[in-house]
Parts: sequence; structure tokens; C-alpha cells
Amino acid sequence: MTEPIRLSAGDTAPAFTLTDQDGAPVSLADYAGKQVIVYFYPAAMTPGCTKEACDFRDNLSSLASSGYQVLGISKDEPSKLKEFQESEGLNFPLLSDADLAVHNAYGAYGEKNLYGKLVTGVLRSTFAVDGDGRITLAKYNVKATGHVKSLRKALGLDA
Repeated sequence: MTEPIRLSAGDTAPAFTLTDQDGAPVSLADYAGKQVIVYFYPAAMTPGCTKEACDFRDNLSSLASSGYQVLGISKDEPSKLKEFQESEGLNFPLLSDADLAVHNAYGAYGEKNLYGKLVTGVLRSTFAVDGDGRITLAKYNVKATGHVKSLRKALGLDA
């Protein structure tokens, strides 16, 4: 098995164009000149992913006031993302990467330990990308609970 890709601060963020919950194309290039948090989650409407998405929802204005936009990416189809957005009142784009190409480009798919068993799947991962398209923070295997708080701390947003 090949060693998984691991991005780190200073790397160029892999470009992408994916379909959002409304069927519209969204590109990382759309956010040129802005800071973006790109996070990968295993599946819409599951307990951990819902907790994480709601954490971003509840903290979106404070992230925005610090200059960050948020994009959530999963392998779910746009129709499921729309249902997830509506059921949880999510206020940021949810992007569909059904073929996992973007997950793989970011190293957000691979082997992980799930309840003591080695499985292949989505690695809950988060990346901060600056206005020049460079990664300023790369976190793999993050915890859903308290994620935004730890992210804010890692980004130096909470003095």
C-alpha cells in the first residue's frame, strides 16, 4: 500500500471544483484572496459529523470576523447535503466529493483505526488555506467534539 499523502503548512492547497448542496459548482479558486477553512467529514447526518457541522455553524460569525470562510466536504451526494443543511440550519457550503478525488488529494481518505479495527475510510481532517492558496494549518484525525475551539486556538484566534 502506498503511503498516504500528508499535507502540511506551506504546501499549496490542491485546487478543486465540487458541487454544493444546491447543485452549483464551488471552486477553491472562488476564495482567492480570502482565508478558508476546508474540512472533511465522513458522512452527513451521522452523530459526530452533525456535532462537528453544528460547531462550525455556531461559530461561523466569530470565524468570519477573524477573516475565515468555511467549506465542508464529504462523499455524500448533493441531495443528502441539502437535507443535512436544512435539518441542521447549516450556514456554509457543503460540497460533494463522491469519487473521493479531493479527499485523496488532501490525504483525507485512507486507513484508520475504528473501534480497534483497521478500516479504510474518510479521515476527519481540517485545513486552513490563506488567500494565496497556501496551507497554513493541516490537522488529520481531528475529534468532532470541541473541534472549532481547538482550531481557533491552533490558528491563534483566541488570545
